Amino acid sequence: MEVFWTGLGSLTAGQSDLRAWTSLWMFPIYGLAIFLEPIYDKIKDWPIITRGGIYTLLIFSVEYLTGWLLLNTVGVFPWDYSHSPFSINGIIRLDYAPAWFIVGLLFERLYELLKELNIDYID
Repeated sequence: MEVFWTGLGSLTAGQSDLRAWTSLWMFPIYGLAIFLEPIYDKIKDWPIITRGGIYTLLIFSVEYLTGWLLLNTVGVFPWDYSHSPFSINGIIRLDYAPAWFIVGLLFERLYELLKELNIDYID
């Protein structure tokens, strides 16, 4: 997802090579998305606006916490939003809220699709 996002950013910047990237730090961070499953199970019948808002807040919280932890333990974090007027400490960008709202709802659909395909966890 991040490679797609950064590649799209290079396209909008007029770079025809569509260069995209990520960091190995992102694998465990994105792996935290597994914790959305029990939350979804509890809120799946709530209105879509409420669910999307909850996902946005959760994703912002994880993004800020992991960015802060990396910065204060390793001295770096894989993203730097300090150039944005919508950033908080360069760690999160509030203008990304619509993207996180949609991503949260897309995760719901993906989860439901995997359940329909009867894909279970390995015991």
